[in-house]
Amino acid sequence: MSDTNYKQIINNGLWVNNAAFVQLLGLCPLLAVSNTVINGLGLGLATTLTLVASNVMVSLIRHWVRPEIRIPVFVLIIASTVTIIELSMNAWFHELYNILGIFIPLIVTNCAIIARAEAFASKNSVSSSLIDGLFMGLGFTAVLVTLGAMRELIGFGTLFQQAHLMFGEAARDFSFTLFENYRGYLLAILPPGAFIGLGFLIAIKNIIDKKHQARDKVVSAETVEVTG
Repeated sequence: MSDTNYKQIINNGLWVNNAAFVQLLGLCPLLAVSNTVINGLGLGLATTLTLVASNVMVSLIRHWVRPEIRIPVFVLIIASTVTIIELSMNAWFHELYNILGIFIPLIVTNCAIIARAEAFASKNSVSSSLIDGLFMGLGFTAVLVTLGAMRELIGFGTLFQQAHLMFGEAARDFSFTLFENYRGYLLAILPPGAFIGLGFLIAIKNIIDKKHQARDKVVSAETVEVTG
């Protein structure tokens, strides 16, 4: 596949077809655990690993799986991948694993993962499927981390609290307080705050997209005038 097509896959995953912003998939875990940066990053990386591994495996076996049974096979692959990730997190990131709780095994039911397996990995090469899974996951993770930063900042007045859960004891100093004696804003860390925050981010993306579209129209019109 050409570099241009790879760039298109990357752009789709990070922006144009972002699972959270555009497809609006995986919103249950996204809204539930994005009350801090570290929680969002932990779930985002687990989801990214699942997307990469499942996309690669689906692409590898795509020629041998009969169409009638492809969905159960894809779900089995995803469930096996999530089980490995869940056990690994329980072993090496136990405290973070306990905080994320049920939302780690629920990655199996994330529609974004089965959608990429069915719509992309089952029809494309291993390398393309790997890139697609990686950047779809990173796009989802970016939304989780950004939303987590907004909610943590407004809700707790901090950033990167409990960073040691992911990066070890040396990361305790990563956490810092932006506002002294800040009492917090409860709405930001409750589910309604997550909906409001996500809506705000989607609105910003739509504004940026409209500006780009308007600029492209102007450029196209100028090009037509010059060539005409």
